[in-house]
Amino acid sequence: MNQIAQIGHNQGPDPLDDAIAPYGDYITEAESWLDGTSVESEAQMKAVDDLLKQIKAAEKDVTSAQKSESAPLHDAWKASLERYKPTLADLDRIKRGLIAAVDGFKRKLAAERAEAERKARAEAEAKARAAHEAAMKASETDIEAQRTAAVAKQAAEDAARAASAAKRAAPVKGMIYKTFYEVDDRKALLHWIAVNDRPAMTAFIDEYARRNHSMGRKMDGLRVWRDKVAK
Repeated sequence: MNQIAQIGHNQGPDPLDDAIAPYGDYITEAESWLDGTSVESEAQMKAVDDLLKQIKAAEKDVTSAQKSESAPLHDAWKASLERYKPTLADLDRIKRGLIAAVDGFKRKLAAERAEAERKARAEAEAKARAAHEAAMKASETDIEAQRTAAVAKQAAEDAARAASAAKRAAPVKGMIYKTFYEVDDRKALLHWIAVNDRPAMTAFIDEYARRNHSMGRKMDGLRVWRDKVAK
């Protein structure tokens, strides 16, 4: 016996192999039927029905084997989730509580800093304009006008530095942009979706029909009927 065969031989029984093994011939025969053609006689129908019975039995046995093999692993996985769940849930509660406690103040502080930045920027722009105007009006032979222009220039530079400092101080740590929404006119929104997102509307209609077609209530645009099919 070669090394590969010895390794395989030493392995324990495989539940999947054991479950599917009795049905190998039936699967092979079923595959030969699935060549793109359909049943055309009662004899063929009986043969396919007999095969279908065996394939269903195989499916049942494989499902049973799967559950038998995976159940302990699944139980261990669920137990692990349950063990961590209370701690994670409590940490999430604490986290959300702290965020809620600081949210109002952070919003207020962010608004105040944004307003301070706006004012500092507006003042810097105004003083820059004033400095430019003073410089344009000051004659080199008018010492007082030159001094006034120099003062205006310095004031503009100081205001620009103040605006930069206000901009750096404006962001409040621990805040993010979050998008909020509110439907204030469902009819208008429905019309917009119908016009601009037809696939979404089609998907909703199809899913609604799938979930509600058996309610016994007649709905416009929906045809419901019963018919016998192979099982």
